[in-house]
Amino acid sequence: MTEPALENQSPVTAEVTTKQDGSKLVTQLETVSDQISDAKGAISRIIFGQDSVIEETLITLLAGGHVLLIGVPGLGKTKLVESLGKVIGLEERRVQFTPDLMPADILGSEVLEESDNGKRSFRFIEGPVFCQLLMADEINRASPRTQSALLQAMQESRVSIAGRYHSLPSPFHVLATQNPLEQEGTYPLPEAQLDRFLMQINIEYPPLEAEREILTETTGADEQSPERIMSADDLKSAQRAIRYVPVGKSVINAILELVRSGRPGASKVPEVNDQLAWGPGPRASQALMLAVRARAVIDGRLAPSVDDVIALAPPILRHRMALNFAARAEGVTMANIIDLMAARIG
Repeated sequence: MTEPALENQSPVTAEVTTKQDGSKLVTQLETVSDQISDAKGAISRIIFGQDSVIEETLITLLAGGHVLLIGVPGLGKTKLVESLGKVIGLEERRVQFTPDLMPADILGSEVLEESDNGKRSFRFIEGPVFCQLLMADEINRASPRTQSALLQAMQESRVSIAGRYHSLPSPFHVLATQNPLEQEGTYPLPEAQLDRFLMQINIEYPPLEAEREILTETTGADEQSPERIMSADDLKSAQRAIRYVPVGKSVINAILELVRSGRPGASKVPEVNDQLAWGPGPRASQALMLAVRARAVIDGRLAPSVDDVIALAPPILRHRMALNFAARAEGVTMANIIDLMAARIG
């Protein structure tokens, strides 16, 4: 097993430091791989037939990002998030997004209090966003104003209330669920907020045998509950270690070629120039760099490959591009465009 080089890396105060040799990093990455594998197994015993969804969600958390889960009601989106919080040992809170939800209902607010001696002062009351794992259930049922309240929290891990900053707990992740936009009573998310999600994971209907298992395992007298595998400190340590996984020049070039080929007007893919209204920015490249490292470690490898880039292209790019009107009218899908882009680096 080849040990990764550690040169030209920024100093940190975590377990992995510039003084640490390659063998110690290898040991830590192997531990991370085992922990995530156990966590995936624990969740798979609760959520049936969604192995790829579970893996992509774990990759996102390991990369330190946020997840947008899209699917029709009843596919286990809420159950997945609840199970994930228990398995990884994160403090979780749930917000049911509705049309009348206000930003203060998520972030918190200041209230005026009067002490026993008659002195008045403002006290900040934290909202549900002050947790480690925030489940934003049916996020597209709230108004755009309320959806935007999460922007700063997702990007900066802090919120601004009455001109004062309040830091959020660490780690902090938003796992949002969303119903398809064609359903009544939904609002499309702003492009700026969509870009804050590291992945958009589409949840499809389960295969026959998985649905058969759902019937037999979830309708009996005893229902299995998830076991705790990790802690918040374990996750933070794993997230730090992931950033030390070396990425080869060929993989970096593949990421750059893939992302830049999705920008209309300058793409070498004719369909992108003709059928896209806008494409992914540099944040998509950053997301791919982190995600391919996480995927490699989960698979027990010490460095990512171009295959990782291709595999993660759909969930990372599909919400960072938009089809133009003509393409939508012709029935072109985003999956078609991403496949064409990925074929150039495959």
